[in-house]
Amino acid sequence: MTIDNDIGLLERTLAAVGRPAWDVTPEDIDRVVGDLAVKGRATSTRREYVRIFKGYHRFLQARKAAEIEAAFGVRLVCPVDEFNASRHVGDDTPALVPPPTPELVAEFFGFMKQRIATARKYGPEVRDYAMFRTLYHAGLRSETASLLDKPDVYFSCGPFGKLHVRFGKGAHTSGPRPRWVPMLDGLDLVLRWFLDDVRPKLPDSPVLFADESGGALHRGTIRNRLRYLMELEGRPASERFSPHALRRACATHNHERGVDLVAIQQMLDHWTVSSTGPQ
Repeated sequence: MTIDNDIGLLERTLAAVGRPAWDVTPEDIDRVVGDLAVKGRATSTRREYVRIFKGYHRFLQARKAAEIEAAFGVRLVCPVDEFNASRHVGDDTPALVPPPTPELVAEFFGFMKQRIATARKYGPEVRDYAMFRTLYHAGLRSETASLLDKPDVYFSCGPFGKLHVRFGKGAHTSGPRPRWVPMLDGLDLVLRWFLDDVRPKLPDSPVLFADESGGALHRGTIRNRLRYLMELEGRPASERFSPHALRRACATHNHERGVDLVAIQQMLDHWTVSSTGPQ
């Protein structure tokens, strides 16, 4: 029964990508998973599609790589990369690469600031800058940041202001867990500038980081936007990072400078302290 289910999902995945498994690219995987998300399929279902395709591709690499290269001139490289692979695709998922260093993050934000100075579309460029700064300094998941509304920013709450995260990811089927996250390291200044001077240039809606129609950005769009910016920056592939890596960098860099581990756990909304340690 399990084999039958796997074959069915694999066939649907290959039909969705529209090409042989050895020709599939990371962009194809992004597109298929994104389409599943748009259709409202659960995270676990999307993860299962990726897991089964990854297992099939691993089989081809182990058993058929030489034949495929001889017949089609293709050297097999798995298209499931860190940007489109779930953290829990399977027991064989490789360890996550270390998060970007503070120096690499600073270089990236410096590049973004330079782009803003000459941007043709000023509003979206500043929105991206403010959003990625929020992922890094507040340690938010991309889908959580996309659900922030303008009234969720409280500049008068605490010494630095706080974000009211109303749709924090629950754990152990607990459902969404709201929390308050401080705006550290100048994030309050970035968001005040964005809200006062730039957000009015984007379509009117409650959404904080709105797209050009006023709606919330999809997390796949956020990931693809980050990848695009790093390509423009000319960042080597070995130094590129995902939106989730910015969240991990937040935890690691705060711990390295002496912030209490329990405080970091509460900020990131991890279920246990053991999930929060340096990565």
